[in-house]
Amino acid sequence: MENSTTLGTAKPRLAGLKVLVIDDSKTIRRTAETLLAKEGCEVFTAIDGFDALSKIADHQPDIVFVDIMMPRLDGYQTCSLIKHNKVFRSIPVIMLSSKDGLFDRARGRIVGSEHYLTKPFTRDELLSAIENHVSAAPSAA
Repeated sequence: MENSTTLGTAKPRLAGLKVLVIDDSKTIRRTAETLLAKEGCEVFTAIDGFDALSKIADHQPDIVFVDIMMPRLDGYQTCSLIKHNKVFRSIPVIMLSSKDGLFDRARGRIVGSEHYLTKPFTRDELLSAIENHVSAAPSAA
């Protein structure tokens, strides 16, 4: 006999998790939003670092994905601002980039990012980054 919780009645893996995706590419924002929403995440998007800062304050996400190359405030600067804020510094920041260079990865680490994903990323890479860097599943508050 099959376990009834595996027959579609189980909650999505990441139900209730708040995720912020910061990218100046509408395609990347939509792709990430679609993939994460299917897993039960509450997804917020921002077009650049300035846009993201107010959304972080408003929504207090559990994890942030940030593109490196953006106008106005790039991903390194955005990550650095998050990590230098005592209220938000514990939020995991995952860098997104189409560049897969050692220098970019190192610079991401220097400003405090927890992980680095190369675009285009897969659904599994996105979900794995969340599972590896969000300490606990969201509680039913």
